[in-house]
Amino acid sequence: MVVKAITDEQYQEEVETGVSIVDFWATWCGPCRMQSPVLETVSEDRNDIHFFKVDVDISQETAASLGIRAIPTLVVHKDGKIVERLTGFHNSEQLVNILNKYVD
Repeated sequence: MVVKAITDEQYQEEVETGVSIVDFWATWCGPCRMQSPVLETVSEDRNDIHFFKVDVDISQETAASLGIRAIPTLVVHKDGKIVERLTGFHNSEQLVNILNKYVD
């Protein structure tokens, strides 16, 4: 799977069903640029999880409504509900372990 860029308007619908991970990031953020390829790599082997990214400079409403104050922040949803929130860089092993907790 690929990491799909989504906007404020798409956010709620995209995370409504199944397990999703959303990367809140910005182009000017160094740790965000490190996190992005890790998410891409993990997504390649996971057809059971939806991978999204939200640019906080473009989609400020969603970031604000979720209280995102630091980036990168990864938000894991299961059937529309937030089940985990991670701030800062996470390597692929950490991400896989976290995501595995929410896949049936």
